[in-house]
Amino acid sequence: MTSTASLLAEESRDFYRQALRVLNERGVPYLVGGAYAYARYTGIERHTKDFDVFIRRTDYGRAAEAFEQAGYETDLVFPHWLGKAFQGEDFIDLIFSSGNGVAEVDDEWFENAVPAKVLGMDVTLIPPEEMIWSKGLIMERERFDGADVAHILHSEGERLNWDRLARRFGPHWRVLYAHLVLFGFIYPFERSKIPARIMDHFGEKLAAETHRADEPDKVCFGTILSRQQYLTDVGKWRYRDARLGRMSPEEIAHWTAAIDRDGDE
Repeated sequence: MTSTASLLAEESRDFYRQALRVLNERGVPYLVGGAYAYARYTGIERHTKDFDVFIRRTDYGRAAEAFEQAGYETDLVFPHWLGKAFQGEDFIDLIFSSGNGVAEVDDEWFENAVPAKVLGMDVTLIPPEEMIWSKGLIMERERFDGADVAHILHSEGERLNWDRLARRFGPHWRVLYAHLVLFGFIYPFERSKIPARIMDHFGEKLAAETHRADEPDKVCFGTILSRQQYLTDVGKWRYRDARLGRMSPEEIAHWTAAIDRDGDE
């Protein structure tokens, strides 16, 4: 199988290595994600146009300063979740949350990180639980990461910290449950990789909510899954946007305005 790194131009590999050295020299804690973490957890190699580095939001200023002093350009593209560092055509993504404001990088990402070698360098990868958390909430019209979630569950299901994963999804537990139900559909032979106690737990929660007599709030959680496909719901139909509280109205407007430019996250 062709490795992710071997598909890169030598100039890009050198840029990524030097970018990591800059962070190392300045003592900025970071984790590698994206295609490199996905390959480690699933064995599926693929080439992407960028290099994903995860940092705490409080470390973004130090990271940007370090890159600028090293001669790179930086851009805080979306202040609620994403910055970039550039050198010519090459760039790295500096990620400190998710586009929906939910999967914020915190200490637990680092406490549960996985050691690995990337581009010949010793690094730590984002944990598989956090990768499922962030990918599981991406259901755009042009991008759905459900297959990635299924592949991580297939490879890592028996080693996952299921209690922590469930806690990560928190009030969005139905999304995790939906992925687990789909996993059993995709891989009937592998259903035992999802602990029965987890399926029972979510089944009981679903039954309890189904039979509740009280009326839930008129809120649309679809905006957590897609920044584009539920705009009618929160605009014309007057549902409350579930992102409010995690994101400011200005951040939501900025994120929405970039739809036509970006295409996806």
